[in-house]
Amino acid sequence: MHDLFALPGAFSDAANTFLLIYAGLFPIVNPVGSAPIFLAMTRHFTLQQRHKAVGWIALNGFLLLLGSLFVGSHVLEFFGITLPVVRIAGGLVVTSFGWTLLQAGVRDDDHDAAQRAATPADSFYPLTMPLTVGPGSISVAITLGSQRPPEPENIAHLALLGIAAVLGLIAISLSIYLCYRFAERLTETLGESGTNVLVRLSAFILLCIGIEIVWTGVSALLGIHAGG
Repeated sequence: MHDLFALPGAFSDAANTFLLIYAGLFPIVNPVGSAPIFLAMTRHFTLQQRHKAVGWIALNGFLLLLGSLFVGSHVLEFFGITLPVVRIAGGLVVTSFGWTLLQAGVRDDDHDAAQRAATPADSFYPLTMPLTVGPGSISVAITLGSQRPPEPENIAHLALLGIAAVLGLIAISLSIYLCYRFAERLTETLGESGTNVLVRLSAFILLCIGIEIVWTGVSALLGIHAGG
């Protein structure tokens, strides 16, 4: 423990890691923008069901980001899949999901899927992925995890960086929980019409994010082939 505190810059590196993880993931996870869509998709839930779903979404999101951060790049390498391809495929999923919401709002089949998501076994789709932690968030987490930190001075330094990264993911999950947990207060303020407008606007932003993810992947893929 004495060696850990003696490390010059160890805690500074840990703080930078925490901020990098949180600041890098928060804009793309965007729990504030996704909260109205979540609320619309769970509008027939009881208050207890909604709160239960929020807990499972936050937990599933944390586990998904954790796996992407620490083992995602190794899994892609094992299967020979490049990150640009993941971005293209994931961007298409997000685009499709955003387009569906934009065109039809929240349909009955979306409601049925969300209703099942009140149980632990079915809380993953569509409320956790792609709504909350989508392919864009996963690709960012994989990218952050593939960036090796400066050579740590010892195992304690490396462990401290790992703890800081996990704390960053916990902070993201808490942000998701708080934004979704108190989303109903937003609808009470906006009313039914205002909420519907906000849901459509959020769906349009989600559609744009999906297209941006696809374009980023296509650009990177073309750059790789051009460079090769």
